[in-house]
Amino acid sequence: MPGHRAGPASYGQARALLYEHTALRGPSTGWDLHEYRHSALAHLGEQGASLLMLMAKSRHKKPENVRRYFKPSPAAIAELTSLLAPGDARR
Repeated sequence: MPGHRAGPASYGQARALLYEHTALRGPSTGWDLHEYRHSALAHLGEQGASLLMLMAKSRHKKPENVRRYFKPSPAAIAELTSLLAPGDARR
């Protein structure tokens, strides 16, 4: 196929495709790759992904750059706190 390039899309090609396919309300309404990345991290954080997993996925090197996506649920915090409970056989 003329003009077809094998392999992964370049950043520019990926940006153009994402923008084109998310511009549902007309021009200038599509997502950019930066927004898409943040949205994905936010969804993973809401689903309980660990800080280390978010860092691995996003390739951030510093926890403070990913911390805003890390949102442990009240149940996860309660489970962690229960590890300190007196008489807990797991200690």
